[in-house]
Amino acid sequence: MPIETFEFQVEARQLLQMMIHSIYSNKDVFLRELISNASDALDKLRLESLRDNELREDVSDLHIGIEVDKKQRTLTIRDNGIGMSHDEVVQLIGTIANSGTAKFLKELKEAKDAAASEELIGQFGVGFYSSFMVADEVTLLTRRAGESRGTRWESSGEGTYTVETVDDAPQGTSVTLRLKPEDIEDQLFDYTSAWKIREIVKRYSDFITWPIKMAKESTDEDGDGDGGDGDGPREVETVNSMKALWARSRDEVTDDEYSELYKHISHDWNDPLETIRMQAEGTFEYQALLFIPSHPPQDLFMQGHKRGVQLYVKRVFIMDDCEALMPEYLRFVKGVVDAQDLSLNVSREILQQDRQIQLMHRRLVKKVLSTLKDMMSSSPERYATFWKEFGRVLKEGLLSDFENRDAILGVSSFASTQDKDGLTTLRQYVDRMKEGQQHIFYMTGESRSAIESSPHMEAFQAKGFEVLLLTDPVDEVWVQSVPEFDGKQLRSIAKGEVDLDTEEEKKEVEAEREKRQQEFAGLLTWMTTELSESVKEVRLSSRLTVSPACIVGDTHDVTPTLENMYRAMGQEVPHIKRILELNPTHPLVTGLRKAHTERDADAGLAEAAELLYGMALLADGGELSDPSRFIRLMADRLERTL
Repeated sequence: MPIETFEFQVEARQLLQMMIHSIYSNKDVFLRELISNASDALDKLRLESLRDNELREDVSDLHIGIEVDKKQRTLTIRDNGIGMSHDEVVQLIGTIANSGTAKFLKELKEAKDAAASEELIGQFGVGFYSSFMVADEVTLLTRRAGESRGTRWESSGEGTYTVETVDDAPQGTSVTLRLKPEDIEDQLFDYTSAWKIREIVKRYSDFITWPIKMAKESTDEDGDGDGGDGDGPREVETVNSMKALWARSRDEVTDDEYSELYKHISHDWNDPLETIRMQAEGTFEYQALLFIPSHPPQDLFMQGHKRGVQLYVKRVFIMDDCEALMPEYLRFVKGVVDAQDLSLNVSREILQQDRQIQLMHRRLVKKVLSTLKDMMSSSPERYATFWKEFGRVLKEGLLSDFENRDAILGVSSFASTQDKDGLTTLRQYVDRMKEGQQHIFYMTGESRSAIESSPHMEAFQAKGFEVLLLTDPVDEVWVQSVPEFDGKQLRSIAKGEVDLDTEEEKKEVEAEREKRQQEFAGLLTWMTTELSESVKEVRLSSRLTVSPACIVGDTHDVTPTLENMYRAMGQEVPHIKRILELNPTHPLVTGLRKAHTERDADAGLAEAAELLYGMALLADGGELSDPSRFIRLMADRLERTL
């Protein structure tokens, strides 16, 4: 058959060069990745054989084989799994179709140390290319299950690769590495050494559910214990335990074993933040081993991200990212769920309607949330790490999971005026509320500093009322749908009227308020008319102590930030007029009232009202409809004062 030569895609070529020439502190990662790929291929063939009765491949002895040739300095990782077709080889190996490749390359270049570079390999799923860290040449021989011909792929990683159709390829895939010379200074070990291979398998792949087989060690004349050069076949042994960790009792498994399973599932180089075990018995039995990562995956906020829970049925792999098991807002949770009574021949559509899956979904969610609650009280430092990395995602559940809304609120933390550095829970807020306080006060904004400097905060700061400072984009949305916590209504300090006075204080200032209302009635009516295109009402404020004016919304109005978010998503939202509040004690406002009383026909008063509104809008983080006019009016006013 003719041998075709192809050039690597530009990004693939760049990646290969970085793999070959970059220095990594631990190159052992290549074997973990190749074994993981082989395990996936076996899972897929087993599943395909259950679904396709026409598939005539032998699935009685599915395994992964590792072969070492010390004379030729080659290492082969072989599986009898699903294999690849000619087109799949060209598409999957020759080009990196992963949309995250460009980002991976950028981050790999920017990685400050070797450990950071190492960590990125698993995150972006480029495990096959890690072979070139240890090999001068890589040969892949594969035959897809159900096809009669196979494909041989070869490359030295120098920019091109060859593809050839062959007749004698066995079922599955083998990857043969022509290894580079040993270089201890470069952390490049002798990967023809059987003990080194066994060490790597034990450390990274002992939990693989398929047997990993190698020729048994024999002691040669030099006594190195590797063998591999003798004549005749040697006995083959399985070098991994194949014990599903989720099926073993807690005292039989070490924390390191749990961590390695997590790393295999998530392709993360770090240990998990928390491990969660579940075992349900009775009419419907299943086991679950879930992990909360210590940092978010790269695609956490990307469209098309994958959730990390795998579904097994009686230890048979069924589905990689089973969306039916975990809600969107817990998409960062990784792990394995092994059910005993599900059908092996299931699809995503069937799972969405399956009563048992729905029951598992509810129990898994409750278990994760209860674990977070326990972490909150027993390990505040780890909880703080979780909230920093995943709090923004968890709060999405307040919009979609009404059944668990109280539980989500119970494990949520927020910045507050009570503490400049720490966070507070709603329970802690309620426990600190002033006597007679009926509402949980909050304000949304782009940053803590922007909220703290907002005019809306003035009366709350003056009277010592605690305010939650909500700065995540999702906060703008969930506060609209969560009416209360523990009987206390959530109340935006930027909406409606504010009344922080006690009953005694109200009696003391009631007469003064009525007097001011009468004094300013003419000005308020006139300004409401003058600014009618921009505001729905001008009124006196009880929330301002320093600023002359501020912009507020009605109690049930959509915030300007939320308006902009909807428009950015392509939704048509009518512009909502807001309310201008004036501080009746500010010299600028009292001066404007006096001027309006004495010369209400003065054209300059309308400009002053426009400037006052513009300043309030800017202080609220809004945008002026005509910035040039505002600057011109401001410049004219300043000129008159000189």
